[in-house]
Amino acid sequence: QVQLVESGGGLVQAGGSLRLSCTTSGRTFSSAAVGWFRQAPGKEREFVATIRWSGGSTYYADSVKGRFTISGNNAKNTVYLQMNSLKPEDTAVYYCAASTKFLSDYTGIRGYNYWGQGTQVTVSS
Repeated sequence: QVQLVESGGGLVQAGGSLRLSCTTSGRTFSSAAVGWFRQAPGKEREFVATIRWSGGSTYYADSVKGRFTISGNNAKNTVYLQMNSLKPEDTAVYYCAASTKFLSDYTGIRGYNYWGQGTQVTVSS
């Protein structure tokens, strides 16, 4: 089992920044990748960013590329999502997720088997 707890969400004005944290516990050594997803009201959950524990490679959705940065701290079992130049359309509940599967593509929801409870990010215009 892997447990994930997100923090760092809140209300920010457009153009501002927030940093989300995802702290993992449990059998963290078994996770291959950690990803961030988001879900806005009335919309499906969508991929935001992912990082592989081995090698640290990252991948981003086109909508956040150049504005968001995902990073990990192995010693703290924590993954961060630095969000800059926030836009009102970034408003959503943000979820982190861990995958214990060894895949070539971590952009799909089905690739992840553990999820956090989510943290709200609201960007005002």
